[in-house]
Amino acid sequence: MWYLIIVAAVVITWLVLDRPILKIQFKNGKLTSIKGHCPPTFKHHLKDIGDSEPFDGMVKVYQLRTGAKLVFSTQVPKKIQQRIRNVFPHQGFKTLNQKVKSR
Repeated sequence: MWYLIIVAAVVITWLVLDRPILKIQFKNGKLTSIKGHCPPTFKHHLKDIGDSEPFDGMVKVYQLRTGAKLVFSTQVPKKIQQRIRNVFPHQGFKTLNQKVKSR
């Protein structure tokens, strides 16, 4: 009985803690899956980066109060990480503190 409660607590904690707003997986430089809203220009740049230098891995985008945060899996080379950071559209992802002004 106790093991069931512990397993349920671990699963619930895992579901609550890892909530990216965008998750992109790569296999041999190709986009295999995209979960969440990916701006079209960012997707185009990711395809170009993957075509020029094939790699495997995953990119997650988390929403923080200060803006979006990029998290890369360990398989993504540092050079590719920097190229992705350079083309990432920070204006496309709103911060939590921004409010829409309507007139």
